[in-house]
Amino acid sequence: MSSSVVANVSHVASARGSARVPESRRGSAAGAVSRAAPPRRASARCRAAAEPDWKTKQREQDALISVEEDAVKSRVEELLAPILDAGSGTGGDAAAPASGAPADLADKIRAATAALESGLVERETEVRLLLLAAFCGEHLLLLGPPGTAKSELGRRLSSVCGGDGVFFERLLTRFSVPEELFGPLSMRGLENDRYVRQTTGYLPSATVAFVDEVFKANSAILNSLLTILNERLFDNGDERVEVPLLCLVGASNELPESEELDALYDRFLLRSSVEQVSSGSLRGLLSMKAGELPGKAVGSKAAAADAASPSTSTVPLSIKDFQGVKSAAELNVDVPQSVVDLIVDLRAHLQDKCEPPVYVSDRRLVKSVALLRVAAYTNGRNAVSEFDCLLLANVLWQRPSEANTVREWILERLAQDRGVDQVQYLLAGLFGRACRADGDKAECEALRQEAASLRAVLSQQIAQLAGTTSGSLPALREHLWLSPPEAERAAQTLGPLFSKVRRGLEKLLRECLTLEVALERATEPHVMALLLPDYWADFIRSGPIEDVKPLGVGGKP
Repeated sequence: MSSSVVANVSHVASARGSARVPESRRGSAAGAVSRAAPPRRASARCRAAAEPDWKTKQREQDALISVEEDAVKSRVEELLAPILDAGSGTGGDAAAPASGAPADLADKIRAATAALESGLVERETEVRLLLLAAFCGEHLLLLGPPGTAKSELGRRLSSVCGGDGVFFERLLTRFSVPEELFGPLSMRGLENDRYVRQTTGYLPSATVAFVDEVFKANSAILNSLLTILNERLFDNGDERVEVPLLCLVGASNELPESEELDALYDRFLLRSSVEQVSSGSLRGLLSMKAGELPGKAVGSKAAAADAASPSTSTVPLSIKDFQGVKSAAELNVDVPQSVVDLIVDLRAHLQDKCEPPVYVSDRRLVKSVALLRVAAYTNGRNAVSEFDCLLLANVLWQRPSEANTVREWILERLAQDRGVDQVQYLLAGLFGRACRADGDKAECEALRQEAASLRAVLSQQIAQLAGTTSGSLPALREHLWLSPPEAERAAQTLGPLFSKVRRGLEKLLRECLTLEVALERATEPHVMALLLPDYWADFIRSGPIEDVKPLGVGGKP
């Protein structure tokens, strides 16, 4: 460059500081001067006429700089508006499903959830886990004291069978025999020297099943039960037959005590600790049940509410709705690297930082990724969101008290700055390289493509934080598988922090677009210095002197 860029920037700034005088002040000042000293006007005209050429050229250069600045800023606003508008939506769940899921699937799930919740209090989480387990082809364990509606929840799963499947239910004791679960031995088979069972109407022929006190299974039952749960196979005599089991719900009042039950415990991917109804909701529970007693007045509000409430017999889902969802999710839903890193770091935290350590098997982690894919697919997304990972609080614990540890760790991870500092560092590096390019077309085009990639990352992060400026967090509150209390707690924790993060991302996006447009227009470095003064100051302050000298800094004029 023929002249010092820093000198140009300083001169432009000083010239603008003296030139930007409000019109009203300029007019009043001119009037005062004309009234006080009329003869001076002529002398001012003489000075203007005698203005040096360098000053005239400087004014022309200032005008060109202003035109370039305005052009860049105008283009940035054009590009920025649609990105921010897209990031102000609901996160995509309410739109046409990007995952390729049936358009009415989400509505069916919401209706089924409402129907299964009917007549229950504080069981929103368990109902959603019940349906999610069925969609994933996995099993659900309900753990808690007697009298907390565990059996009722398990039986309600039978409503999804309709006329398409078979429901099986059994209560185990320590003296239960295999015939209770797998069917009696065939007398005709014994006559033909064949050891086979009549499985019709028993667990090997069931589509959905509920087994109460599941950890009372003895060794005679255990091996066949494990094979059914994991491989969906049953050894009947000398044949290994496929089992149509979609989901099994197990209930227990206590955790397994012996090591031989650990394998059975691990087969239940989803787990929920069912507690007593809280004191705040107990009045509503008793009032609701009191309205169901005989002698309720016809036409009363309670009777009208019962008539309007959905029944479990009208669940709008069938076995066909569940089949194929898991395989479709694996084909159509991506798992971002950020989600993989979160799961890896979470297991490291549970096994290395917690006391006592929380063991998480490889099988459980692999299946948890498949579960997250199903959650995203049914929500209409083609990629797993970090918000989906909140479901892992019902997957990765061994004892009920550890569920809160998992949840708090995930919330803390979600509340991080989402790489704002790293993006700003990359953007500062791009700005320095753009200044050194000094208008070279090939170099500017390569840098522009890098800036465009950085813009895409920022745009995606802003879209993930849709709704945070108002604190609504629709990605949480409209999530199919997070219960309203869970979503509300997470939103209250993350909402204020995400609002701050979003404002930082929007500022970075504006700066990234400014650099991208400037590179597209091959804007000179001294103009970029005015457009991005903070990055220019950092470049001058911390850049190597050999990189700065070609721009006129530190060299001879």
